[in-house]
Amino acid sequence: MFMLLCVPCGLIYGESVTYLLISASITAVAGGISWFYRFQEANDLSKREGYFIVLISWVTISLCGALPYFVSGTIVGVTDAVFESVSGLTTTGATILTQIEDAPRSLLLWRSMTQWIGGMGFIVLTIAIFPLLGVGGVELFVAEAPGPTSSKIHPRIRGAATRLWILYTGITASSILILWAEGMTLFDAINHGLTCIATGGFSTHSDSIGYFPPLIQYTILAFMVIGGINYTITWFALTRRWKKVWSSDEFRAYLGFLGIAIVLVTVLVQMTEDHTWEVSFRESSFMIVSLVTTTGYVTADYTAWTPGIAMMFYLLLFAGGCAGSTSGGIKIVRHYVFFRNSWLEFKRLLHPNALVRIKIDDKIVPPRVLTHILVFFLLYVLIFVIGSITMAFLLEDYDDVILTSIGAVATSLGNVGPAIGSVGPMDHFAHLPSSAKWLCTVLMIIGRLELFTFLIVFTPFFWRVN
Repeated sequence: MFMLLCVPCGLIYGESVTYLLISASITAVAGGISWFYRFQEANDLSKREGYFIVLISWVTISLCGALPYFVSGTIVGVTDAVFESVSGLTTTGATILTQIEDAPRSLLLWRSMTQWIGGMGFIVLTIAIFPLLGVGGVELFVAEAPGPTSSKIHPRIRGAATRLWILYTGITASSILILWAEGMTLFDAINHGLTCIATGGFSTHSDSIGYFPPLIQYTILAFMVIGGINYTITWFALTRRWKKVWSSDEFRAYLGFLGIAIVLVTVLVQMTEDHTWEVSFRESSFMIVSLVTTTGYVTADYTAWTPGIAMMFYLLLFAGGCAGSTSGGIKIVRHYVFFRNSWLEFKRLLHPNALVRIKIDDKIVPPRVLTHILVFFLLYVLIFVIGSITMAFLLEDYDDVILTSIGAVATSLGNVGPAIGSVGPMDHFAHLPSSAKWLCTVLMIIGRLELFTFLIVFTPFFWRVN
């Protein structure tokens, strides 16, 4: 259905839409076969089946999403088509398109649509499904739940998904109308409205948001901040439950971190670059918010600033927005718990017999959740190290092998988009060899599915029959 929604766009601009009709037909046939095939039904849906359903769904929809790129011939080769599709659906925003303006308008709309679909799908996962599977930072805010059953999972997903669709669609529509009123063409407004609220980063111009005037940049900046907030908190704000909004430790940490980073970098850029204060503030704040929320829009080349500033921006690839948002990355709440626990460890050393607990939103963090977060950090670093070493071997003939390797791996795993080296904010991924693109593709899916959901399927005890 989403593919067919792009057909009117192609007809308006006088483009051939045959590739969309073919892609939609293939997808419909595949979906129809699976719909009419009757699997043996079980009364209980186990956690094992839940993990597998999530993983196979994202892999399948990624392959289907690649069809328009491949069938249209705009992107040659399965590798590039799948890369672009996965980058869209995981809201990473890395692209292999070198001249975006040359692509058909209908295909660019589909490209933006994939990010909107992926963003909505992810927050449904994190708020409605992941807590039931015991995965994700959002579990800090919900009671521990046993394995989902058919009687438990349907009402919860149905109620949460309905509210999320209303909220997500409403914010998207608002951003489109505002951007259109500020001077964007309707086509550009629709595309950026879809990718902004999804914190995706795909743009209809090679210069990304740098193509547009400051007013539009500030507007998109504001919507990126909104996109990085836990959707539960956004719902509370819209229903005027301000006490719940301001009592969120993660929300306050998120705004505080952005504020401190923006002030610090703005001052450093002003001291080292020949800019006015307004330009320094706008470019610094936009790029910081873009990386922290893992949106990936670009207005400035932070790698052209001092090496120290470039390193600060690189470290932002490991930040992430709030849990329960469309952002990727490690997530602010995990950082918050990790540093809180590290700080309290000094107190535990001085008072070994004291019972020192960590609280989030005035609720004690269970030891199991704390262990989960610490293991997540360990796995994240381990995957980053192994991925970087592997990437370095794949890019051994490149000039900036180390920078490109750690940049491509960090931005793919964090679902950000721009990085450093030859995949910086003003570059693309088209020049990478196919093997490196497949590595980035797998890393994007691993990062989007919060590591555990992907990795657990490849453990021997996952397949062991009890």
